[in-house]
Order: sequence, then C-alpha cells, then structure tokens
Amino acid sequence: MRKWFGRILFALFVVVLVGFVALASWEPFWAKRDQVALTTESYSAEIIRDDYGVPHIYGERDRDVAYGVAIAHAEDDFATLQDVLAMARGRYGAIAGEEGAAIDYVYHLLDARGTAERHYPQLPEDTRALFEAYATGMNDYARQNPEEIKLANLFPIDGKDVAAGFALRQPFFFGLNNVIQPLVQGEDLRREFGPDIPGFPRKGSRPLRAGDQQEGEDVAYSPFGPDGAHNGSNAFAVAPEKSGGPTTLISNSHQPLRGGVAWYELVVESEEGWHYAGANFPGSPFPFLGHNRDLGWTNTVNTPDMVDVYRLEMDETGTRYRFGGEWRDLEIRTVTLPVRIGPVVLPIRRDIHRSVHGPVIANENGHFAFRYGGIDNIGQLDAYYRLNKAQSFEEWESILARMDIPSTNFIYADKAGNIAYVYNAAIPDRPEGPNWRSVLDGSDPDLLWNGPVDYEELPRYVNPTSGWLYNANNAPYTAAGPGSDLSPEEFAPELGVELKQTNRSRRAWKLLSDAQLLDRENLKRIKYDTGYERDGYVAQLWSDLEALDLSDEARLAEARDMLMEWDFTADSEGRADALALLMIREYMSCSYQNKPCPDVREELAKHTAHLETHFGRIDPPMSELLRLRQGEVDLPLDGGSDTLRASTLWDVNEDGRLALRHGDSFIQWVEWDPGERVTSQSIQPFGAATTRPDSPHYDDQMQLFVQHRLKPVHFWREDVLAHAVSRKRVTHTP
Repeated sequence: MRKWFGRILFALFVVVLVGFVALASWEPFWAKRDQVALTTESYSAEIIRDDYGVPHIYGERDRDVAYGVAIAHAEDDFATLQDVLAMARGRYGAIAGEEGAAIDYVYHLLDARGTAERHYPQLPEDTRALFEAYATGMNDYARQNPEEIKLANLFPIDGKDVAAGFALRQPFFFGLNNVIQPLVQGEDLRREFGPDIPGFPRKGSRPLRAGDQQEGEDVAYSPFGPDGAHNGSNAFAVAPEKSGGPTTLISNSHQPLRGGVAWYELVVESEEGWHYAGANFPGSPFPFLGHNRDLGWTNTVNTPDMVDVYRLEMDETGTRYRFGGEWRDLEIRTVTLPVRIGPVVLPIRRDIHRSVHGPVIANENGHFAFRYGGIDNIGQLDAYYRLNKAQSFEEWESILARMDIPSTNFIYADKAGNIAYVYNAAIPDRPEGPNWRSVLDGSDPDLLWNGPVDYEELPRYVNPTSGWLYNANNAPYTAAGPGSDLSPEEFAPELGVELKQTNRSRRAWKLLSDAQLLDRENLKRIKYDTGYERDGYVAQLWSDLEALDLSDEARLAEARDMLMEWDFTADSEGRADALALLMIREYMSCSYQNKPCPDVREELAKHTAHLETHFGRIDPPMSELLRLRQGEVDLPLDGGSDTLRASTLWDVNEDGRLALRHGDSFIQWVEWDPGERVTSQSIQPFGAATTRPDSPHYDDQMQLFVQHRLKPVHFWREDVLAHAVSRKRVTHTP
C-alpha cells in the first residue's frame, strides 16, 4: 500500500512539475515569430555624448541617424524600451502581470497591429526606411547585450512593430482611457457624456500609505502615463517686439519622470538636412518637440470631444447587431493575454469584439461601441518626421493641416519672428443635431462619421498683436491676452472644444498680460511661478473649508485656520504650504476629470494625520515633504499640483515623504536673436540615463533642476565637439 501511495505522490509531483515548467516557459515559444522581414540595408552613425551624457547622433542619411537613435537610447534605457516594445507586441503582461495584461487587452481592442499592417506599406519610402533602421538598431543592441533582455523572443522586431506602438499610444493622450476603463468595469461613464448618465461614485477616504498612487489617476487602462486629461504641460512663445530681443519658445512638458512616456533628450543631424534638438518618447526614431535651425514647436495636451460611444442593439444570440435596416455579424476574435504571476505566466483567453463603428465592449449593461478621432490612421509617423525637417511656417503648417496627428496643441516660433498656436485635433466631422455628448444609437447610420473636420475649422493664432502666446491645458480661447483672444462663439459646438481653465492658465494669462516686457528674466519668473489664483476649484475648496464646523475637533480647527491664512503660493516658505499641497491635489483631479470630489472634512483629517504621523507637526516646511529622489540623491522641491512650476503626482514613500513622479519634466528654452544662429538650453529632472545607476548621468541634472537652472544644448557640431566626453561609431552590415 505504501509503495502505491508513494507512486501516486511521485506521479502528482511530476504532473505539478510539468505544469509549472509549462507555465514558466510557454509564452516565449508561443510568441516566437519565424518570418520577420529584416532589412538588407547597411547603416553607420556617430554618437557623440556631451558632458551631461546627451547623445548627438550624426549620419550621412536620415536612416543612419535613426539607427543611431535606437542604439543611443538603448544604451541609456534599454529596460523601458523593452517595456514599450512588449506593449507594441501585446506581450506586456508577461513582464508586468495583471496591469500589463490590461494594456495588452487594449492593444488588441484597438487593433494596433492591424492598423500598422494595413497602413504601414502606404507610408512614404523614406519614412519606412527611418522605422526599419530604428528597429534594426534595437535588434543589434539586443543581440550584442543578451544579458539585458527581460523577455525571450521579443527580438527581432521590424518597422511595423514600432508603428503598432504609435497606434496604441496616441489615443490615450486625449483621454480614451476615460471611456475604455468604465466600460470594461461596467461603471457609469463620466459626466461629459451627458446629464442623463451619472458620474463616478464618491471615493472613500483613508490615511495615505507608502506606495499609494494619488487618487484621480487612471492606471489600469492608461499605459502611457497620466498626462492626458487632468495633468499636463505649459508652453510659451514670445515675438521679438515683446521680448525686447529674441523670438523665444519655452517647452515645459509635464510627463511622468520615468517609463514609457518619459522624455529622452537628443540631437540629430544628417547630411540630408535633418538637424533637430529636442526629446522623444521610448520607441520613436525622431523627436516629438524641440527645434531645428529655422523653427521649433512644443506641445500641450488638449481634450476635445474625440470619442463617441454607441449602444448596440443585439439580437437574442448576442452575436449580431442592428445597423440601419439589417442585422450585421459582430466581429469576434479570441486573443491570448499572457499574465505573469510570480514565476509563471498564465494564458488568459479573451474575446475582442468590433462593429462597423469600431471596438466594442460588452458589460452587464449591454454592448457599447466607440469611435475616436484618428482611428485607423498612422499618418503621424510621417507627419512628425516632416515637421522635424520643415524650414518655414508655411511648410510646417501645411504638414499639420493634413490632420494626421490626432491631438495635442502646438505652440510654434521661428527665426523670422513668427509665433503661432494651433489647437490641433483630428476632431470627428459630426453632423449638426444629435447630442454627441450622450451615448448614441448604434443602429443609426447617420451617426457614423468618417474622417476629421477641415483644418480651417480649428482654433488657431498666428502673430497676435499681444506678441505672446501660451497654453496650459486650458481652452484655446485664453491664449494671447486681452484684445487678441479668440471667442468660443466663432467655433461650432460639434467640435467639442473644452472650455476649462486650469490654475496654470489663470496664472499665466494674468502674469503675461500684466508684463510690459517679456524678457528672459520676466519669462523665467512666470515659468517658475508657484502661485494659485483663488478661483475655480481652489476657491470652492477654500470656501468649503471655511464653512466647516470644527468646534468638536480642535486640532482640525487649527489646521483649517492655518489654511485660511495661506498666501496661495507653493514656494515652501509658508506654514501652510505642505498641508495645502496635500489638500489641493485631489480637488484638481476631480475638477478636471468631472468626478465627484471627496468630503472636505475627511480630506483635512487624512492629511493632517499624515503630517502629524511623519513629521510630528501639521506645519512642516513643504520642502521636507516634497522631494526629488533618484538612487541616493534626495533633494527638496517647490511647486504644486497645477502651478506653473509643476509638482503634480508623487509616490508616498515609507518615511511619509512625497517622491515626485510626474510634473515638470523636459524643459527647453529656445531663442532666435535677429541675425544670429539659434541657441537653446534644457534640463531633465534626473539625467540622460535614468535606469542606469552606474552611469554618471543617472542623476547629474537633479541639482540644476531643483535650483531652476538650465544647461546648454550643444546644437551646433563645433559646440558638441568642444564638450564631448565620448565619441563612437556604430554600424550595421547585413
């Protein structure tokens, strides 16, 4: 009997072992591709790094430069590049577990790979050559550094893989996650979809804990960071007559400091006329913002109504939907999502649905299709490349007018003294009449739009009489000051242009309007401003605090009274700065995302308790609370959520400090003096090699960043050679 029992136990052990091995190893074999179309081109690029490790990449052809971009970026942050490429292959769950699988689900839902497959072959040859060269650079680095690879059979990749990443990434910048997430979870859509549809339920309150993510973020279905609808960026352009000298462009993007949409600084130059200094995201062969010799631009997120939701009428089988006078088959495709749990990867099967409208999500409330601006279009891959090489405002604007870049505002300046602001968005060309903010009838063919509105319908400014332009994620109707601002009455309501104002907008508009001269000193004062206007959600919060009856809690009354005396400046000099920083964050979020705000008394109690627990007082200096942390470097910060000096999101560390992870990120200051060559300065929060602790450029910009200082951009070849600390040539021969 014992012999049989032992045999049974051994057999069970073998079964478990085999199952474990299978779950630990199936995913790379399942994902292996035998036919990846690798280039037969040769490439050669020179990478020169300056004293801050910023790569300057030179090549005879543009494609040579793109090859070098991939190598340089991989040298500094191959880990993040692999994450982005795994997302572009629908395999991120094998790295990041359940959260990664949620991104893979969206990858399939949006048909990112199918979009790339359909449209990549139609891109111009030189654009495809750029992407193939970039993919080759990734492959070469992976082959030469196999010890760094964290997912087997992720390589080799091709240009279509890189293109699929663009198709997945872009819709999240105008807030598509605000539709996908509640539909997947069976929750109500947010209030922007009409007064007949409730908003999100009120969230509970509890003390802050280490590792917390701040409330208000959309984590599960926002794979490329929380910039989107409620955080954002600042941008400024000033004409020579207002600056007293140069045409000035200030790029002040607010992005996550790490991850798939953290800025990476670079300078590119080829003998084919591509010469550009700026920054890109991991997975891109070219910069997205910055400047060339003649012109430059920067971006801020805008949030027009880019998404329409349709309720489908289904038949009794749940496989057909009514459209017009007929029943159509719902497209159903089953996909496998790899989900890492500890040492094993589980294969999770999910059905992906599509209708004539676009992706379909089924929940307990029914089947809902959604359609968004820029759907099934990867023209941005070519548009950004052409913008990099544009030489005049007319050429630059003609590229934007193609409407291939689905969203984001563009603030522009050039050596001729022109400044401009384009509210760029591929807004759906909707007919008048229906309530496009409601859930639409999916059976009505008249509600199925095709393509965007004409470029001429968008708000835009060119050389306003004020001599300045700005955007801070606000409505485009406050951009150039009194007498120069556009009016919302001039634009069709079907465009769905947002009407919100941010605190950053209110401050920028006021400070810019009041300034007689916008020279370097005044612009710096405005860019690093830490003030709040007592308006909007800030005014409402302080009114609610003032109205609280705290006669039963003396400690909370003391905290409230301290806030009532606050100077509305997050400069780390006032007693109430730390508590105000904690209080404002969630009210900014609920205001901008149209969510119910938390109970004011509960928030006051929560944040007061946090300060007392970790600092032993309710009024510690804000600089002791808010920190810029990387490795062993730990520095104090100023600025708050929604101030022009932005410290927007943070992680709560074990010691109760707030480690910044989103806010002021890549800053670039560009000037064209009359008759002179372009010059620029820049800064990053950490350094050029944010995931390489052994690199001297892991944290070498941090001190400058907290001191409001910039470093030079060595745009011209003789300048970078004078400051070069390394120089090498990278090549690829088939």
